[in-house]
Amino acid sequence: MDTPGTDALVRLGDTDETVANPDDDIRGRDVKDKDGADLGKVKALLIDENERKVRLIEVASGGFLGIGQDTTFIPVDAITSVTADEVRLDQTREHVAGAPAYDPALIHERDTYGDVFGYYGFAPFWGGGYSYPDYPYYRPTGA
Repeated sequence: MDTPGTDALVRLGDTDETVANPDDDIRGRDVKDKDGADLGKVKALLIDENERKVRLIEVASGGFLGIGQDTTFIPVDAITSVTADEVRLDQTREHVAGAPAYDPALIHERDTYGDVFGYYGFAPFWGGGYSYPDYPYYRPTGA
């Protein structure tokens, strides 16, 4: 039997939901690894509809006008800081590059996003003792 928060994830943009504080909406911001290397941009926020929390970010890199773009899912647990312009992760570029293959159809399978959490070293959000990270949050310049 599934527990709350274990249903399929959906893109926030595919729902009627919004981010409560517009400053906390990180879509379109640059994503940097722990060393400051560019990883791409936040393309989408994936939420579980039961708890209405962001669980994964969808990061797109490369390509031109969306053609030839590489995409990956990254748990919000990997976010270490958010500014008005960028999202910083606790991962290296090389580690992100080796992440499980992106398949948008599979995000509806709990095993698939469970593998993503495991790859990045985080417990899945439906597991016992899980604590939601301090996300979303906004740190204005100079704060």
